[in-house]
Amino acid sequence: MPTNDHQAAAEIFGIPMNRIKIHVTYAGGSFGRRASKVSDYTVEACQLAKVVRKPLKVVWSREDDMRGGSYRPMNYHRLTLGLDSKGQLIAWEHHVVGQSIVNGSPFEAMMVSKGVEELVVEGLKETPYPLTNFRLQQTRVDTPMSTLWWRSVGHSHSAYVMETVIDELAEAGRQDPLEFRRTLLKASPKHIAVLDLLKKETGWGSRKPPRGRAWGLAIHGSFQSVVGHIAEVSIEGGFPRVHRVWSAAHVGHVINPDGVATQIEGAVIFGLSAILQSQIEVKEGRVLQGNFNDYPVVRIQDAPHVSVHLVDTDEAPTGVGEPGVPPVGPAVANAVYRLTGKRVRVLPFSKGMKA
Repeated sequence: MPTNDHQAAAEIFGIPMNRIKIHVTYAGGSFGRRASKVSDYTVEACQLAKVVRKPLKVVWSREDDMRGGSYRPMNYHRLTLGLDSKGQLIAWEHHVVGQSIVNGSPFEAMMVSKGVEELVVEGLKETPYPLTNFRLQQTRVDTPMSTLWWRSVGHSHSAYVMETVIDELAEAGRQDPLEFRRTLLKASPKHIAVLDLLKKETGWGSRKPPRGRAWGLAIHGSFQSVVGHIAEVSIEGGFPRVHRVWSAAHVGHVINPDGVATQIEGAVIFGLSAILQSQIEVKEGRVLQGNFNDYPVVRIQDAPHVSVHLVDTDEAPTGVGEPGVPPVGPAVANAVYRLTGKRVRVLPFSKGMKA
């Protein structure tokens, strides 16, 4: 966010913004960290420059960055559902309790209204599922931990809850999870197109996964795009192993198919890392993790085969960089349930499967 950094530098140096030039570096990744609410690394560089009074370069170590950054907010969801005698949904009450993303930032005034922070409940308030008697509440909890947006922002946790619960409802009604979603989402052509493409590419309903493995499905819309995943999972040593992921996406007219596929493949690996084992722990105010030895991510030997399939459409292009992340976790969770009979309510799985 060069505007924020520009303003912060001008304040530290005590000179007008027009006397400062920000050279924007075009870099891939760095989701969230690049857009610091408090311009921390810019502020540090400017403060040091005032002391040394010559050109300098400030580089944070991995440990500095991991222990001195801002973090994905924690969120707790409580749902109360009402079903009739046939297992059909007749009421849905949803309460989200979590940390703010924009608290203390220039965006707070425009993104928080009457105590509701849009970024926390996105993916819920505009759900395409036709929920009757639907009530959504949010409680914001302020903590000393600094927070910032994470790839797919609020959708990253709302999709997990929605898509695992939808699977439970399909089971309660003794219906196929894909066909159950197809019926509920009949008013959303994008969702239907993605579900149909997934069914075609996987043979869902006409063939079964290999012995000892299960398939899990999830679909979610974000940033005007819809992405669905089917994950093929086994349990090895009491822990999920994801062997394959089929991805289908409606992202409008595709300009660069390879670029879209790369974004979704990366989103799958990114989402799997978070959902399976990556976590930040805090003890006495200090972040314990410092590098990839104690903050594990999916390594190449554990990465699944990912096949990406795109809906052919002439609609305007929509988001690609983030929509692939939200359905990853629930797709794996739904497969894990079919293997173990256990719903994972606490993330990451390395913690939740022991809960």
